Amino acid sequence: MYKKITLYDKDIESLIEAENKRQEEHIELIASENYVSEDVLKAVGSCLTNKYGEGYPNKRYYGGCENVDKIELLAQERASELFNVKYVNVQPYSGSVANAAVFMSLLNPGDKVLGLSLASGGHLSHGYKISFSGTFYDSYTYELNAEGKLDYDEIEKIAKKVKPKMIICGYSAYSQIIDFKRFKEIANSVGSYLFADISHISGLIIAGLHPSPSEYADIIMTTTHKTLRGTRGAIIMTNNEEIYSRINKAVFPGYQGGPLFHQIAGKAVSFYEALQPEFKEYQKQLLLNSRVFCQRFINKNVKIVSGLTQNHLFIIDVKSSYNLTGKQAETILSNLNITVNKNSIPNDTEKPMITSGIRLGSAAMTSRGFKEDEFIIIADLIDKALLEPNNISLHNVIKKEISKIANSFPIKKFYLMK
Repeated sequence: MYKKITLYDKDIESLIEAENKRQEEHIELIASENYVSEDVLKAVGSCLTNKYGEGYPNKRYYGGCENVDKIELLAQERASELFNVKYVNVQPYSGSVANAAVFMSLLNPGDKVLGLSLASGGHLSHGYKISFSGTFYDSYTYELNAEGKLDYDEIEKIAKKVKPKMIICGYSAYSQIIDFKRFKEIANSVGSYLFADISHISGLIIAGLHPSPSEYADIIMTTTHKTLRGTRGAIIMTNNEEIYSRINKAVFPGYQGGPLFHQIAGKAVSFYEALQPEFKEYQKQLLLNSRVFCQRFINKNVKIVSGLTQNHLFIIDVKSSYNLTGKQAETILSNLNITVNKNSIPNDTEKPMITSGIRLGSAAMTSRGFKEDEFIIIADLIDKALLEPNNISLHNVIKKEISKIANSFPIKKFYLMK
């Protein structure tokens, strides 16, 4: 368990400790969550939170930035090495803010954007109507095909009809390999920028387990948590110097003020960890766990969107498989100390707050030491619970089993640098 925090403010102390306890006792299967190292926690909780400094290294609007300049430059250098790119902005507060800066750097309000629909696995910030991306820009979507996969020929047809200024690839709930080269061909055919949001798969890309967009995308964005296993935040990357200048202006002063230096330091530490050989081994296990986890459900005739996963996540159609909504399944599993999130599926008839699916991921529990056998056990327990959602005695037994497993795999430092 992470070190206990002692505060004079006992209200907050007790709530932090309650969350610490929840994380320890729950099996964490939300694909966008992970556990950071003690070193990342130390950096994020350091004196750097006291420093303010609008601007960029050696070009600040504030004094006293000589140390934070070096931290930011080091974060940039490490990210460049990890992703094989020339230019990196490490200041974005979050993925959505970073995406807003990407839009601002490449587009004018009202320009056309083409991205995967939310129900098919896209993200709110990829053009959804209630997001900035669908409010200030003319957004269009492509969908997954009947097999739950990207149909590049169909995407090309839509692109030629819409003629967007920017095409988005990289998703929040897509479990297959993305062909960035094909996307670049499509973008070139209609004169579009190509923007790759690799937030979910960045760790796999670093480890060489998923193709990289660095050779093809005009701009790349990734959050720094999820499979990258760093602090909450984001970075924006490019190999184009002119686009980089526009990115920097869009981040500051476009969408943000002073950077969060404690978060930048946390990012730098996680980049250092990702450069170590152990990180690649973690990604290999993460991917193996995900495939075994998914296959176990397939063996039980559970409907998986897109079929067997090729990354760290997959979507279960719980409406077809268990006659439950995603919200019901999420609640049932939460009561058993299994944390998942409800998720829309292609052609979903339920509202986004209800959904017909749930999303499962392997990143967090792999960090806690799960191997294939543990994920098989968890799949069996989830299947039993959802098949008999009202069987209280069965659920009591399952919850006890979950407690034993969670206690056997505490949040610990086994995966940190020695």
